[in-house]
Amino acid sequence: MSSTTAPTERPRISACIIAFNEADRIGDCLASLAFCDEIVVVDSHSTDQTVAIATVAGARVLQRRFDGFRSQKAFCVEQAQHDWVLCLDADERVSAELREAILAARSASFAGHAGYRFARLSEYFGKFLRHGNAYPDRVLRLFDRRRGGWRGKREIHEAASVDGSVGLLQGDLVHYPYRSLEQQLGKTQRYARMMAEHEFARGKRATLAKLVLAPAWRFWRGLLFRGGFRDGWHGLVYAYVRANYVRQKTIMLWMLQNGQPVSDPPRRTDAS
Repeated sequence: MSSTTAPTERPRISACIIAFNEADRIGDCLASLAFCDEIVVVDSHSTDQTVAIATVAGARVLQRRFDGFRSQKAFCVEQAQHDWVLCLDADERVSAELREAILAARSASFAGHAGYRFARLSEYFGKFLRHGNAYPDRVLRLFDRRRGGWRGKREIHEAASVDGSVGLLQGDLVHYPYRSLEQQLGKTQRYARMMAEHEFARGKRATLAKLVLAPAWRFWRGLLFRGGFRDGWHGLVYAYVRANYVRQKTIMLWMLQNGQPVSDPPRRTDAS
């Protein structure tokens, strides 16, 4: 649906969130979006209290089978009542400074821009990472859906794009990505497989040089050249884990191009 906002009226914003079993985090996410004119949550059939919490918070909740991050987010944007959308994950929150910057941009009718980027600040086991590959990690999350959206075919590491100028807002999108190290390791391995499969399908191939050099470059680029060491041991561990993601992705791509499996085949459910 297209917004029916009159030209003299300030643009309205629909907040768009996708979620699955985020009962412990979605409440804070929704609270940070109270300034928006509408909140839409697309839930992938959670088995916890995610839907109940979102409903009580005043969000309009829709349920849809998950078939990819990009597709899920694109569907959520399509369900919004207003053309300007602010897209978050359930583990993200709009900081006070970023909220004020968004409101100021809206008061100026978004100054002719088609979208806005802002920094994402990630918490990593008790410390916010402000250096290395982790920050500022500027993301395009506020945009006019008439001029852009979650486009392309890549379902993993998806990114929004717009046709037109992109502004930069002050303030951070605060990110709480991991509940535990085990969750991070499992998540990065799953993402590495998905990304390797995507690259393989597009014809991209790994080389022996990439197997050796790519993980090392990711580690030293983040830790040394981008100052990740300034975040102490948190920055060191983060750099190691992110380098391991590159290692896993490259190995999986190598295995795929050599006809080898990278995941277990589906289990049969019959008795035979």
